[in-house]
Amino acid sequence: MIDNITSNITEILILLFLLITFLQSGFDKLRNWTGNYNFIKTHFAKTPLRKSVRLLLLIILIVEFLAGILSGLGVFEIIAFGNRGYGLLGAVTSCLALLMLLFGQRIAKDYQGALTITCYFIVAIFGVFLLNF
Repeated sequence: MIDNITSNITEILILLFLLITFLQSGFDKLRNWTGNYNFIKTHFAKTPLRKSVRLLLLIILIVEFLAGILSGLGVFEIIAFGNRGYGLLGAVTSCLALLMLLFGQRIAKDYQGALTITCYFIVAIFGVFLLNF
């Protein structure tokens, strides 16, 4: 087990980062659904996405929870068994969530928000790269 940790420490740390990022974001959306919905509704008021905000928020909530859960399972799987399957799925799902968020930020012309998402994406895609071996 210690060998699994030491030989996969970078992958484990990236998955922990993704787990924290997406579970916290998902729980935040659940705790403050109305506030998040109102913010996003305003954010996308002048875009083609304006009529789909509630559905899109639900979809991103589900994908974020899935990314966080798979990343957590990935940490466990690496430590316990030395396998990377769930971790890779977690990192890929994280990338998909971030691409969805990036698309929304670009549509809303929120370029600063898009830049922030890009920083997270770099970590997630590096995780995919490492876990794909």
